[in-house]
Amino acid sequence: MSKRTDSNIYTIIFAVIMVVIVGSVLAYFATSLKPNIDENKRIEKQQNILYAMGVNENDETNANFVSTAVAGQEFNKYIKKQLIIQGDNITEDKNAYLIDVKQQQSLAKEGKQRKLPLFVGEKDGKTIYVAPIYGKGLWDAIWGYVAMDENMVIQGAYFDHKGETPGLGANIKQRFFMDDFIGEHLLTDSGEFKGVTVAKGNNDPKNEEKTDYEVDAIAGATITGNGVSAMIKSDLKLYVPYFQSLKN
Repeated sequence: MSKRTDSNIYTIIFAVIMVVIVGSVLAYFATSLKPNIDENKRIEKQQNILYAMGVNENDETNANFVSTAVAGQEFNKYIKKQLIIQGDNITEDKNAYLIDVKQQQSLAKEGKQRKLPLFVGEKDGKTIYVAPIYGKGLWDAIWGYVAMDENMVIQGAYFDHKGETPGLGANIKQRFFMDDFIGEHLLTDSGEFKGVTVAKGNNDPKNEEKTDYEVDAIAGATITGNGVSAMIKSDLKLYVPYFQSLKN
């Protein structure tokens, strides 16, 4: 065997060893970091739910969560029950907030019964119900949490996105947009579910009319706005039977 052949073999062996070492190191870091990633996701969900029900650190213009240091404590303080709704079956589960809404939507498309998480909170002597929603924006996923009273009148909302355009669709997580939903009615006087449409030119730029089932759209973000409208209508409609049961 020539020296050149020996050199090539050694090079290949060295490359394989390096691949194994690098792969092992990456696997180690992925495994060791997973608990921190999971914890961050857990805290973020708690912050989102609290924000929707009005427990936040907003200033005059900016949307701010409660700090990560107190999120768990505040969550336990304000959220009195975590429910899972499956058809007529309603159970309490302290980890309902960890349910993957996207995964549940996929199960429903397969004809299976999805789990609907619902968080029952109390703030300023009032009972507030917070439901998660999930949908599609212009470029990627969008999601949120909507807080309602027993009549399905919106008390607050939080929206977020994975990859919407900065300054356009990404503005769904800005206060000027999210605050518009406060006070909006989801049901008609007869109890029919209407949802809320993000509408262009709805003749109510200050959003003073709360029974028109519309909020003003974000300029240049039509598709993202349509996605918000769609996830509100498709996901929150599923909670109507529960809210009807509250009146029985």
